[in-house]
Amino acid sequence: MGAFLPNFLRLLFFAFYVLLLGRVLISWVNPRYDSPLARFLYDTTEPILQPIRRALPSTGMIDFSPFVAFILLSILAAALKIG
Repeated sequence: MGAFLPNFLRLLFFAFYVLLLGRVLISWVNPRYDSPLARFLYDTTEPILQPIRRALPSTGMIDFSPFVAFILLSILAAALKIG
């Protein structure tokens, strides 16, 4: 029973990594997010990426917020000792 929370957090972090990676890959192919899968990826990752995007300086057409999110997730996983 004591391993439930670490395993759940591991699964949650992994799922978010996959969602973020999917969003990055879809943005290269379909940047308008008009398919159902693209819309799902956008809707699930945007609440995390928008605050990061607001905190970052403008870099033109390149969006570094997913990269920063990957780094922050890795740091958080290491701090929680689940990764």
